Amino acid sequence: MIKTIIFDFDGTLADTFELIFAITNRLSIEFGYKQTKKEEIKKIEKLSPIELIKESGISLFKVPFLLRKIRTEFQKEINNVRLFSGIKEVLISLKLEGYTIGIVTSNALDNVELVLQKYDLLIFDFIVSSKTLFSKHRAIEKYSKSENIQPEEIVYVGDETRDINSAKKAKVKAIAVTWGFNSREALSEYKPDALVDEPQELIEVINKL
Repeated sequence: MIKTIIFDFDGTLADTFELIFAITNRLSIEFGYKQTKKEEIKKIEKLSPIELIKESGISLFKVPFLLRKIRTEFQKEINNVRLFSGIKEVLISLKLEGYTIGIVTSNALDNVELVLQKYDLLIFDFIVSSKTLFSKHRAIEKYSKSENIQPEEIVYVGDETRDINSAKKAKVKAIAVTWGFNSREALSEYKPDALVDEPQELIEVINKL
């Protein structure tokens, strides 16, 4: 039985694709990788993070520095960030049902809190900012151990293939949402425990896990 629901932020709760797309293209000259054209979006939606990094041509060494710069630039345009339609109501419902809810994200803690504050949604029991793109599983494992919660009592909800991988590494259940970055096709190949197309579906799916 699920007791704790952990959410990704970008692409799961907040519709940040256009903003991050613009920021990463803007930073391409500084970090030495090629820009992505609008017509290439359908292609990159099917790529894993490693495939995306290889496709861009950026040095792996530069990725942590790029991530840090994206977080900084993101905060400058925080007023342009919107939550996905219906997600606020879903979060409030899950909280009222007695679930512990949290966030594990690659974005900066300040950025997440500013957006949640704007939407009067500071209802999360914990928010953790993962230091790298590929360390979310460590944050989930740390939470599980610190709160003495079994992995099978936790579900991680995200929009990317790396979110499914993080859940599997942490031995928790994974729900993939199709309104974010990776396509439904790409997500299904990673075999999440559930795949949902609308925020309202989350409540029913979680209650059945």
